[in-house]
Amino acid sequence: MSYQSKTLVIASAFAAAVAGAASAQENEKCFGVSLAGQNDCAAGEGTTCAGTSKVDYQGNAWVLVPAGTCTTMELPAAADGTARTGSLEALTRDLPSA
Repeated sequence: MSYQSKTLVIASAFAAAVAGAASAQENEKCFGVSLAGQNDCAAGEGTTCAGTSKVDYQGNAWVLVPAGTCTTMELPAAADGTARTGSLEALTRDLPSA
């Protein structure tokens, strides 16, 4: 492989890494907006619990959304008519029954 080819490969890898980092910065965790079984999350170091939410809009389950959109998403009202909004922190609403 020539010097120019190696340089191109390294530059391409660097560009991909930078693009990935920029993409991660454009998203934020949003709690209480995912449908049942469609959440993203980490349950602690070395574990994952993606897809394990039990109810729609479960307050302690999160999904990545574009930055700045979490708290402005339009969500259906709860069964009792209470308005729902996304949150940047875990919520205590719409938790599965024990």
